[in-house]
Amino acid sequence: MSHVSFFWLKPENDKFLTGLQSEFHALVKNAIKTNRLKLPPIPDVLVELQALCNREDSTIRDAANVLLNDPGMAATVIKTSNTMMFNRRNIVCHDIQTAVSRLGILRVRDIITAKAVLDIKLNSSFDYECKTLLLKSAAQSRRLAGSMALITQHLLCHRPELKIEPEKALLSGLFADIGLFSLIHEYQHYLDHGNFLDISFAKYVFEHCCNKASLDILKHWGFDQDYLEVACNKRIFPDYKKEDDITYLDVARMANHLLLFKEDDDAIEEHEVELDLAGAEVMYDLTNLPDTEFNRQINHVLLASGF
Repeated sequence: MSHVSFFWLKPENDKFLTGLQSEFHALVKNAIKTNRLKLPPIPDVLVELQALCNREDSTIRDAANVLLNDPGMAATVIKTSNTMMFNRRNIVCHDIQTAVSRLGILRVRDIITAKAVLDIKLNSSFDYECKTLLLKSAAQSRRLAGSMALITQHLLCHRPELKIEPEKALLSGLFADIGLFSLIHEYQHYLDHGNFLDISFAKYVFEHCCNKASLDILKHWGFDQDYLEVACNKRIFPDYKKEDDITYLDVARMANHLLLFKEDDDAIEEHEVELDLAGAEVMYDLTNLPDTEFNRQINHVLLASGF
């Protein structure tokens, strides 16, 4: 599609927009396959860690040595490992090997990826409209992530046996719209090659393609099922969940519902969430918090995590 004409009849709109979604989703998938999809400013460290995570013989020392090539990122990992959320025993560590040992290689990869995603959203070099979208996305993803971690903490108070962690809930929330940057990047690449697409239509494409793009990226990087389900907002293996389980996807849907309620968003009328007794009690408690207290608790969670 080298040019888009805006003089179409109204019945053709849906067909046109569906075509745009397919085209931009294909552009992101191609960027992944050809290794054009990068997350500055730390692509080398991230790529090396991704490779380590895909090897069965990787060691803590291997990951620590990779991080030593980027002192700034090594310092970030050490700092994060000492935050309240990631340092439950309250034992301060001062070296990268101890930090990696505490967090684990996969969690270190997750933290670095999340930091990289936030950095590029806050420091992108796109035009004003796209930059504004990314800044808004950064704020919304942090709020979703904080809400997910907060809900998880409350759920564990009611059901300590649940196999969910506040820190993983936080990270999965931060990754939920990871595909947005790539879609905007491909949109900019599209314009740079002499094409034209009005930003209002591009926003529609971003909104409706983000889940698919996020799923493709996280799958390519080897993230587990919990991250993938939150990113695409659906069960990947429906039989995987036991009847009394609460998964990270459940937590994400609860968090989204809670935020819609707090923001008095009309979209809540079309949003459904399944709750067990513990989930219902948690949602009741959090929805009845005054807005100032609710925001204070989310900010506390984010501060305690280093994000």
